[in-house]
Amino acid sequence: QLQLVESGGNLVQPGGSLRLSCTASGFTLDYYAIGWFRQAPGKEREGVSCISSSGDSTDYVDSVKGRFTISRDNTKNTVYLQMSSLNTDDTAVYYCPAGSYTTCSPFLVRSWGQGTQVTVSS
Repeated sequence: QLQLVESGGNLVQPGGSLRLSCTASGFTLDYYAIGWFRQAPGKEREGVSCISSSGDSTDYVDSVKGRFTISRDNTKNTVYLQMSSLNTDDTAVYYCPAGSYTTCSPFLVRSWGQGTQVTVSS
């Protein structure tokens, strides 16, 4: 099982920024596309962003384009999600599963971690 641990979630005011981290344990991220998903209370889990194994290709859901940036540092075995101009609709638990392939499409989730809570509130 590919274990990934999410961190960096916090309470932040509208308009603020956060950086989430996703770190692999027991395996190397080099061969996998990594996605960020989120689930808000009472809503279905949705894909937010994805980055290919090499980092050459990224994808974002329309609602976060221009505000979120996904990146990866394979030397640190970590993927990041830089989030800015946060609003209350971004409040959710954020997850970073590994995909089954090196590319983001198709993205077949291998396993889910515990997630990290992001709360945007004044």
